[in-house]
Amino acid sequence: MLWPMAGCTSGADNKVVIYSSAEEYRNEYFQQELNKQFPDYQITIEYMTSGNQAAKLLAEGTGTACDISYDLEYGYIDKLRGVLADLSSYDDSIFVDEMVDAQHQVLPDYRNGGCIAINRKLLEEKGLAAPTCYQDLLKPEYKGLISMPNPKSSGTGYMFLKSLVNAWGEEEAYAYFDQLTPNVLQYTSSGSGPVNALVQGEVAIGLAMTGQVVTEINNGVDLEILFFEEGSPYSLYAMAMVKGKDERPCVKEVFDYFYNTLVAKDKELFFPEKIYKDRDFVIDNYPQDIPYADMSNNTAAEKERLLTKWKY
Repeated sequence: MLWPMAGCTSGADNKVVIYSSAEEYRNEYFQQELNKQFPDYQITIEYMTSGNQAAKLLAEGTGTACDISYDLEYGYIDKLRGVLADLSSYDDSIFVDEMVDAQHQVLPDYRNGGCIAINRKLLEEKGLAAPTCYQDLLKPEYKGLISMPNPKSSGTGYMFLKSLVNAWGEEEAYAYFDQLTPNVLQYTSSGSGPVNALVQGEVAIGLAMTGQVVTEINNGVDLEILFFEEGSPYSLYAMAMVKGKDERPCVKEVFDYFYNTLVAKDKELFFPEKIYKDRDFVIDNYPQDIPYADMSNNTAAEKERLLTKWKY
């Protein structure tokens, strides 16, 4: 067990601010566990989309109120090198190689896989068949029944865009979204938007996070998961400390608790997709042997270039 350190139990020294792009239910779980582990600390988790979190950290620099960044999408990391603390003292060899940051400024916290989620009951009520491929989503009968996150504000949205650019080529992928947009009810600001819309019956098809869909299925919501031929797109997310904040004992202690305990619990409870070399997790109704999409060349520069062409 980790115990409060000297100098962290009174006044402003016991305050820890976490910027998190995790879903509300995950943040609630983290907050609950942190409150139990550190009852003398004032720990605040502030939710914001991955894109907004990166922009805020970049604008605020090391003077930010943020101490710990959580669920920061890898595509933003290079822009934030001057803001992030050195984490080379942590053992990152426990993580799969593709998630290890060569400059040791972030540690992996989860792999976010995507799927096509459907509300089959709503489709049947409207006399519509379930889609079997991306081209099916262009059918006029699906107008207003599709939801997707906006790639400019959501890492989940961007991973769908990037996977199709890799699969089809840039020109064909953007032409596809030109045709898809009339059928999209809304490009949501966060990755949670499509599943929320599915649960509320606002749409019948969502380009969504697999883990969030599974959570709703296990809560009794009648949703189904599909993977198209191009495979499951995915994004990689990490946690970090802000440079200078890592010198505060309270901040480091909370960060260590994420590293040692909460990241694994998050995989056990919500997102079991692989981040550790030697640890695997199984969740009811979570797909096994997921066919992953080609997500190569997923660099910050490539992301910035592709997003300048996104106009919706």
